[in-house]
Amino acid sequence: MPSTKGRRRLVLTCAALGLALGGGAMAWLVLPQAGPVEGAPPVVVIGDGISTPEGMAWVPPGTFLMGSDSRLAQPNEQPAHPVRVKGFWMDATHVTNDQFAEFVRQTGYVTTAERKPDWETIRVQLPPGIPRPPDDVLVPGAMVFVGTSGPVNLADYSQWWRYVPGATWRQPRGPGSGIEDIGDHPVVQVSYVDALAYAEWAGKRLPTEAEWEYAARGGLEQATFVWGDELMPDGVRQANYWDTKQSVFPVVSPEAGGAAGTQAAGTFPPNGYGLYDMTGNAWQWVSDWYRADYFSMQAAAKKPPIDNPRGPDDSFDPSEPGVPAGAPKRVIRGGSFLCNESYCLSYRPSARRGSDPYSPMSHVGFRLVKDAPPPQKVTTALALSR
Repeated sequence: MPSTKGRRRLVLTCAALGLALGGGAMAWLVLPQAGPVEGAPPVVVIGDGISTPEGMAWVPPGTFLMGSDSRLAQPNEQPAHPVRVKGFWMDATHVTNDQFAEFVRQTGYVTTAERKPDWETIRVQLPPGIPRPPDDVLVPGAMVFVGTSGPVNLADYSQWWRYVPGATWRQPRGPGSGIEDIGDHPVVQVSYVDALAYAEWAGKRLPTEAEWEYAARGGLEQATFVWGDELMPDGVRQANYWDTKQSVFPVVSPEAGGAAGTQAAGTFPPNGYGLYDMTGNAWQWVSDWYRADYFSMQAAAKKPPIDNPRGPDDSFDPSEPGVPAGAPKRVIRGGSFLCNESYCLSYRPSARRGSDPYSPMSHVGFRLVKDAPPPQKVTTALALSR
């Protein structure tokens, strides 16, 4: 697959810098891969596409505290509990529009949003007894953030979301929108099912929830954000989330062109493992079923640390009015461009939510992982390019 156009990339140099005495030339020393040293900062390794997976960052094996007991944590993030994961490779950025377009070009894949909705997959997300709507209502489309023209009660999210016929990954905001100038943005309007199809084509898989959180933390144990504990170090934004200083959520400004949206993958600095946008920009599908009580179940039933958890066997989410608590949901992680301090503070590594696996939305994308041998070389010199 081609590299993501215009994104910031890490270049693996596989060396430690030294000075040669003769002529002032620089000598490079290749170092063998070693296990992580406690207290030492992570070593960033990005695959070169030759001996290691291209565009993917190596996440070394380790043990960490999953979840959070901080004052910002929601009940579904509690309690923090020890988890051990194996090493794996993870896409350095979200899968982008350009990358997804290549997948569709090669396979002819038709996404969920482009198909007529299946009543049986919709019915399980609705209260029992809801009658089947007429066929002319079941038209292809997806959920789009449309915002509001003024401040509203934040208890009812239907005020700023709308099912838009014709909305797809190619037209993320509906007919008239497009991706021609945003090929390096995260692909959105992709369902969990679509992400699985792309993963099979790419020879990868979706991360587990534990793998995702461990990777997102980038070696920072229990930090509030993926970059540390301060939201804006030195007054600088570290992720794409809703700026409440510019506009009250969910009010959109006609002067600014309407609703907020994604930014190019890799716009903000990477975390300790070389992973970009692990929080903010677009939510990310992971493989686990969603249970609101899963962390408390894990902490109570398992002897720590828990080895490579794969998630629960079913779904449970009593928080959404009108939706059966046992309706099928998969976990999404990382928050999006809509998250903000007044409503959804989910641009934190422990934040989690469940979503209908057949429901694409304009703020949900994904990235993948790959099970491949660990790198044989490490680098202590790092170059950033755009």
